[in-house]
Amino acid sequence: MFEIVSSGGVVMIFLLILMALAMMIVGERFWSLRDKEIIPQELPDQVIEWSKKKHLDDKHIDQLGETSPLGFLLAVALRKRHDERDEIIEAVEDAGRHVSHQLEKPLNWLNAIGEVSPLLGLLGTVIGMMKVFANIMEFGVGNANQLAGGISQALTTTAAGLIVAIPAVLFYRHFKNKIADQTIVMEQQVMQLIDAISKSRS
Repeated sequence: MFEIVSSGGVVMIFLLILMALAMMIVGERFWSLRDKEIIPQELPDQVIEWSKKKHLDDKHIDQLGETSPLGFLLAVALRKRHDERDEIIEAVEDAGRHVSHQLEKPLNWLNAIGEVSPLLGLLGTVIGMMKVFANIMEFGVGNANQLAGGISQALTTTAAGLIVAIPAVLFYRHFKNKIADQTIVMEQQVMQLIDAISKSRS
């Protein structure tokens, strides 16, 4: 393993750093994007019950906003509960864009890794081929050992760049889709609360 890494040269070090960073981001997003962390199932029913019984105060609303992204959106709706329905929806939509941005923010790094890794692999390929041609000029084409180092670096970095990039892109797409699905669920839950608020006024 060490021989494979060392044959890739300096570029391989950067690729290993990107691989470690990608693994950290993937692990953190798997943990942070669990449904029970983003959209706790018991939360909407509890808040709707508070709304119906008019057991709402700033302290409880602030605590609700700190529980989860769904709790944050529900808290926004509750703070606006005395306003018109359209104003509540507009405030929640603005807050929803903020929540989505925060959930997707770490994914920008994962996307960047997926884009940069093949380029680093290509850079390693170019450096390796430059070594090959330099050795050909110095030793001719008859010395295979002199050519092997450059060819090895070219092939190793190309493969390593793809090995890092492909999973990074796949996980990036997976998490983007997961956030999109969770956002739809949050919108549905908040609309149920808004409907409950509207009914409580009538």
